[in-house]
Amino acid sequence: MTTHIQRFSLDHPRLLDSLLATDKLLIIQDLDGVCMGLVRDPLTRTLERRYVQAAARLAGCFQVLTNGEHIGSRGVNGIVDKAFDDPNHAREQGLYLPGLAAGGVQLQDRFARVSHPGVSEAELAFLQGVPDKATRFLTELLAAPPYALAATEITALVSASVLDNLASPTLNLNSLYQHFSAQPMLYRQLQQAVADFMSALQQQASQAGLGDAFFVHYAPNLGQDTQGHERLKYSDGDDAGSTDFQFMLKGAIKEVGVLLILNHYYQQRTGHYPLGEHFNARQAPRDQDALLQRAREHFDPALMPRILGVGDTVTSNTRTLDGRPQQLRGGSDRGFLSLVQRLGEAFDSNNTVAYIDSSNGEVARPGVDIAHLQRSANDPNLPPWPAFEGISDSEDPLRLDVVFCGGHRQYVEFFCALAEGYVGQ
Repeated sequence: MTTHIQRFSLDHPRLLDSLLATDKLLIIQDLDGVCMGLVRDPLTRTLERRYVQAAARLAGCFQVLTNGEHIGSRGVNGIVDKAFDDPNHAREQGLYLPGLAAGGVQLQDRFARVSHPGVSEAELAFLQGVPDKATRFLTELLAAPPYALAATEITALVSASVLDNLASPTLNLNSLYQHFSAQPMLYRQLQQAVADFMSALQQQASQAGLGDAFFVHYAPNLGQDTQGHERLKYSDGDDAGSTDFQFMLKGAIKEVGVLLILNHYYQQRTGHYPLGEHFNARQAPRDQDALLQRAREHFDPALMPRILGVGDTVTSNTRTLDGRPQQLRGGSDRGFLSLVQRLGEAFDSNNTVAYIDSSNGEVARPGVDIAHLQRSANDPNLPPWPAFEGISDSEDPLRLDVVFCGGHRQYVEFFCALAEGYVGQ
């Protein structure tokens, strides 16, 4: 049964009804900005208890796909624990969020059994040393001109900015963007300094014999250049630009994670891994066409679920490159949402892309102009594109089927209603 949702739809009840009527459903969902608000300090993130319980009710048809991590002091598991009065409740009841973290190289089930398929001990050891290096770098940078901050300010800012993730150590500049809000050029200079630090880390990895093991992920970004490197999005003052600078393992890109999730989905239903039991992000192709071809060759169309892909980080900006304007499209959720869309077309599975407007949090991001979008919904002659400035454009191949302008709170309401009523396979 085809129940295609109109592009940029605000009709959440219609989407809910169509998902409730779906026999085979698979939700692949980002976390930050989607089910919890974007904050300057990741240690202040919270999850609603009812959301965690709803995710458990959707066991078997719900998986997360995040560039954050499950474990560690900044991991989502600790946030899940805090949602309950008893800190052991989530572990005893299997209430952790299953799926892939660190871009696809950190796998977890509902009981927090974590593995890093395809990752070597040498790679993990190098990553383990990155947070200390980042702390020293940022401390020295902020103490020197032109920043010359006081020691107490530096300590607080570094603590909020250096994320000691095991498989994806990160410098998060949200607090620094806020601190230098009145000095936008100084913040842009800081962005460049952090990018240079990331390049230096790659050189150190190469000297350690790990030259092809890592890449730098900017979130949000302006897509990729001709060499396949992500383009840094500089702040324009009102928009923070790239705030997350993540040192990640090659292959840890979300679109690959979609195939890993499907591989496990099929195994749970058939006892067989279509892509092999040990298939992982490190050995998967990174090109979307190749990923789609792999799916066509190995996944039984009769068992392909309808996928609801949910994300909040999608960008589209016009920039002048080589003397001419170009539309640069990026964002850390763009790749996996695009593959979800293409899988739906290839398998005729009625996949849906849901976009969560996360601009109302503590992090400056482009937001949806809901007033214009509502006018456009009632007037077919009024194009919707102006409502998505900085997010999408008229030629964007990624179709944002349903939009949650109310952000994570509106989505959590929807998610809980879906979990309450869903009785599919």
